Amino acid sequence: MERTKVNKKVSAILTSDWHLREDTPTCFTGDFQKEQWDAVQFIKDLQAKYKCSVVHAGDLFHHWKPSPWLLTMAIIHIPDRFYTIYGQHDLPQHNLDLLFKSGIHNLDVAQKLTVCNGTHWGQEPVHICHSQLPLSMLVWHHLTYLQKPFPGASGGMAEGILRKYPQFDLIVTGDNHTSFTVEYKGRRLVNPGNLTRQVADQIDYQPRVALWYAEDNSIEWINLPIQEGVISREHIERKEERDHRIDAFVGKLNDDWKAKMSFEDNLEIFFNANKVREQVKEIIYKNLE
Repeated sequence: MERTKVNKKVSAILTSDWHLREDTPTCFTGDFQKEQWDAVQFIKDLQAKYKCSVVHAGDLFHHWKPSPWLLTMAIIHIPDRFYTIYGQHDLPQHNLDLLFKSGIHNLDVAQKLTVCNGTHWGQEPVHICHSQLPLSMLVWHHLTYLQKPFPGASGGMAEGILRKYPQFDLIVTGDNHTSFTVEYKGRRLVNPGNLTRQVADQIDYQPRVALWYAEDNSIEWINLPIQEGVISREHIERKEERDHRIDAFVGKLNDDWKAKMSFEDNLEIFFNANKVREQVKEIIYKNLE
């Protein structure tokens, strides 16, 4: 059950899928950098207020190789006591063996954040998180959902995961860019969702983080600051219109152009339709010999 805790200590801030980037998503018409860093700073201020850990469930960066500028901004804004794992976007070629090349590895070596022992993208949950986090907490970059987001989706149903791994009182998952929580027999799974809106179908999405209270394993959702009216579907509508025009053009070709088995016959049709000069025809025919 989600409840607002007034007099109880916040044990951790749960978040995921920040996808930090220096370009602007196609759907975003406002100041994306402002929204991105305002959200990160908001979480940093929460951490300072509650003096707790921030637990991040993977995909810190949108690409595994962030620019020096993006790394610098991350160093400035990422909260203290920040624990994360590797999502597929954080890994070169989605390969955990290449993690030493990643931006997260840079920040880990610089002691700006702590990479948990697991469970990273593509791993099964067999590792504890970190000695400074509860042993009964699993942080896992794994597609988890209340219902399948698309046909053939891998991953698993949230309640099914809680049933499968009873050794964990709290499971924090990433990869699914929606926020939800499920409780089963006093144990809880939290999927915090993504930090910023980066696709048009999130036009009505409210990014948020969860405050976790270990005392009774409950959470409180906190909305992140966003700009209003900055998500657009115009680029999708333009693409749909362009696709429609292409389909119409192809359909017209099918009506007007009857393909022949002979390449030469098709050449003759083209020549007649386009009034090609005789000298050009001779050059083409000569090269066909």
